[in-house]
Amino acid sequence: MLIKQFDCILFDADETLFEFDAYKGLNKMFAQHGVTFSPEDYQHYQALNKPLWTAYQQHEIDAEQLKTRRFDSWAKELNIPASTLNQQFLASMAEICQPLPGAKALLEAIAPHVRIGIITNGFKDLLHARLASTGLGDYFQVLTISEQFGLAKPAPEIFQHTLEQLEGCQAVRTLMVGDTPESDIAGGINAGMKTCWLDHGDKTLPETIKPDWQVPTLSALQALLV
Repeated sequence: MLIKQFDCILFDADETLFEFDAYKGLNKMFAQHGVTFSPEDYQHYQALNKPLWTAYQQHEIDAEQLKTRRFDSWAKELNIPASTLNQQFLASMAEICQPLPGAKALLEAIAPHVRIGIITNGFKDLLHARLASTGLGDYFQVLTISEQFGLAKPAPEIFQHTLEQLEGCQAVRTLMVGDTPESDIAGGINAGMKTCWLDHGDKTLPETIKPDWQVPTLSALQALLV
């Protein structure tokens, strides 16, 4: 079993363990304000949101700036604070959250063999709400959330911090699993970990980033490990 190579397995959260349908969440949130949120609105939102996430991962802005700036234009239009819109969006995302197919079965299968953690660039309130609503919280020995730690993936410090919380876990015997090459896989590699890219088919793997394994689903990862 491949899992014998590892003492610890770390996961990203969004689109690695949990579905993250931002369009559905935004629809639900804006409906509270009588707004029909269109695909064109979503494209405009992502044109703002994606560069902000890049800036956040590069430590150019902090979590609070990310949360509010992406809703600034809507805040002005609706005369509602951007922070309120962000809170309502995250609450909507928590309500619609579902684990990705195979997530619970994978965690059940690996739990007897390794310690398990999450490293996420997401936000603490949303993660805790999702763990509570899905019943998956007990599988994890550590939750590292960039909003609380102060640095985001791919910074090596956030990976090292997580290993320190999992006392006795060494990077060479740790597997990092994630869907985003630039943050999850590059970060894991730079921290000295083995890596597995969860390839949903919607992201391009840069030539400079080389995961040790690549799987299309969590069920495939389970088959690989155990």
